[in-house]
Amino acid sequence: MKCHVLILTILLAAFPLLAKPDKPGSKDNPLLTRMQNTYIENYRTNPFDKFSFKVATGKVTPVEGKLTEIRYKTDDGIEAPTPTAILRNHQQAIRKVGGTVLFEDNRFTTLKVTKGGLETWIQVDTAWGRGYMLTILEKGDMVQEVIADAAAMKGDLQSTGHVALYGIYFDTGKSEVKPESKPALEEIAKLLKQDPSLKLKVVGHTDMTGAMDTNMALSQARAQAVVNVLTTQYGIATTRLKGYGVGPLAPLSANDSEEGRAKNRRVELVKE
Repeated sequence: MKCHVLILTILLAAFPLLAKPDKPGSKDNPLLTRMQNTYIENYRTNPFDKFSFKVATGKVTPVEGKLTEIRYKTDDGIEAPTPTAILRNHQQAIRKVGGTVLFEDNRFTTLKVTKGGLETWIQVDTAWGRGYMLTILEKGDMVQEVIADAAAMKGDLQSTGHVALYGIYFDTGKSEVKPESKPALEEIAKLLKQDPSLKLKVVGHTDMTGAMDTNMALSQARAQAVVNVLTTQYGIATTRLKGYGVGPLAPLSANDSEEGRAKNRRVELVKE
């Protein structure tokens, strides 16, 4: 009997417990490899969400974009890494790719890195027993899926004389209309073609970030860019559209939060 126990002990030592498989559909983030001897216990991702990252004691910064949560756990029979080891490994990894450490306490660290124009925020949470949680947010604007159609635009123009549009997109500080603006532009063109007598002012709005002169010029350039697309690509007569820029002078919300600034960055159509 003792011989059998000895043989079993030797076999267990020679063949340690197999690592548990990752949760189906999960994967590591390209920026960060996992700690040794860990597996993905839980995983979720959302194409657009918001998370508040710790940047100082009692202070957080909300960031919006693609959110991914990855929870790692240490394999059975393996000594789990300490919270300090987890924090230092992730901080060093981010620094090696040009990132920065924004915050650290005994439990959390907040990291940020910009690569290829993509700003990524990361929270490492070590309070998960034999594991840790990564919250990774790739900062970006939401791709608008619901836009005002021609009928809705017509209704607002008739009742209030103007309509605010959030389906027309520009890169930060730029005036070129992005390709994902096409659905909104198609509805504007449809509105104009349904009523040949309709003339519109296209008004660009910005938030309060940056210098006033810069925002005024940017809002004018964006409004004119929309006019140019509608006239050159959708066949709308130039006499029916005129672009104006008012910068941050007509806000719809306070500029002291990202949500408020997002509401203020818009294009409006104003009926003549």
